[in-house]
Amino acid sequence: MIRFNRLLGDIELKKDIVFLLLIGGLYSMSVALSNTFVNIYLWKQSGEYLDLGIYNLTVVIFQPLTFILAGRWAKKIDRVIVLRIGVIFLACFYLSVLFFGENAGSNLVILGALLGIGYGFYWLAFNVLTFEITEPETRDFFNGFLGTLTSAGGMVGPILAGYIISRFTSYQGYTIVFGLSLGLFSLAVILSFFLKRRPAHGRYFFMRILKERKNDENWRLITNAHFFQGLREGTFVFIISVFVFISTGSEFAIGKFGLINSGIAFVGYFLTSRLIKKEYRKRSILAGGVLLYLAIFLIVFDLTYGKLLIYAGTIAIAYPLLLVPYISMTYDVIGKGWKAAEMRIEYIVVREIFINMGRIVSILAFIFTITFFNQEKSIPILLLILGSGHTFIYLFIRKVNLSAT
Repeated sequence: MIRFNRLLGDIELKKDIVFLLLIGGLYSMSVALSNTFVNIYLWKQSGEYLDLGIYNLTVVIFQPLTFILAGRWAKKIDRVIVLRIGVIFLACFYLSVLFFGENAGSNLVILGALLGIGYGFYWLAFNVLTFEITEPETRDFFNGFLGTLTSAGGMVGPILAGYIISRFTSYQGYTIVFGLSLGLFSLAVILSFFLKRRPAHGRYFFMRILKERKNDENWRLITNAHFFQGLREGTFVFIISVFVFISTGSEFAIGKFGLINSGIAFVGYFLTSRLIKKEYRKRSILAGGVLLYLAIFLIVFDLTYGKLLIYAGTIAIAYPLLLVPYISMTYDVIGKGWKAAEMRIEYIVVREIFINMGRIVSILAFIFTITFFNQEKSIPILLLILGSGHTFIYLFIRKVNLSAT
C-alpha cells in the first residue's frame, strides 16, 4: 500500500492503482500529442468536413462493436491482456498514419477502424480495471487524479506537438509527433506487466445486463444520461480543433488552445476531487452541464481565436465539475446493480454502448447537416442542439437514488 498525505489527502492506495494511473497518464499524453492533429492532418489534405465526419463516424461505430467483443474476451482471458491488445491496435493506428502519409485522406475507414478497435479494447479493460481496483473511498480520488494527469498531458502535448509541426515544412513535423505517440504507447505496454494478473471466469451476459434497464431504475437513468453525454462528444471532439485551425491557420495556435484548456482543467480536476463530497455530486453535475452549454454561445455566431481561448478556459472549469462526480456516481450505480461483482464487465460494455450511440447520432446529424444545408449557417445551429447533451445529464441523474438500493 502507498500512503498519500498532505497534498493528496490521507489516502492509502494499492500499487495497482498507481500503475493504472501511470498507464492512463501515458495514454492521455500520447492522445494529447497526436489525436487532435490527426483531424487537422486529414483536414489539410482535403479541406472537407465530410471527410472528418466519415473518419470520426467509423471510429465511433467500431468502438462499441469492439467493446462487445472485448467484453467477451475479458470474461475468458486476463483483463490486462485485453488492455495490451488495445494499446497494440492504437500503435498500429499511428503506424498506419505514418505509412499512408499524404494519402491518409484516402484511407479514412481503415484509420477510423483501427482507432475505434484500439479505443474499444483499451477502454473496456481500463474501465473494468478501474472498477475492480478502486473502491468507493478511493474512486473520487482516482477519477480526479486521472483527470489531473490528463490535464497535465493536455498542457504539454498540444503545445509541444504544435511547436514541432510548425517548425518543419510539409508533413515532417506530423511524422515526428505520431512517432512520439507510438513510443508512449509502447511504454504503456511495458507498465502493464506490473499490474496484477486478473483472469476472469464465467459466462458473458451482455444482453441480460442490457435488459436489466427494465428492472433497475438507477441503471436505466444512468445509461440514458450516457447517451446524451455522447450526443455532444461525437461532433465537438473534432470540430473545435478545426475551428481553431480555420481561424488561425496555425497548428501552434491549436497547441496554445490546448495549453490554456488543460492548464485550467489541471487545477479544476485537482480541486474538484478534493472538495466535491458525495452530497454535492448532483449540484456539481448541474453546474458543470449548464456552464458547458453556455460556453457554446462564445463560438457559434462570431468565431474568433480570442473567443475560442475563452471557450477553452470555460469548458476547463465545467468538465471537472461534471465528470468527476458523474463518473463516480456511474460506478456506484454499477456497484449496487444486480450481480455487480460477476457482471461488472457487462455493465461497462452496456454503458459504453449508450455513450457511442449518442456519438453516432451526433456525427450522423453532422454529416446530414453539412450535406443538405449551407455549412456556414447550419453548423452553428447544429452545435447549439448537440451541445445541450451534457445539460440533459442532470435531468436523469437527479432521480438516481443510491440510498434506496
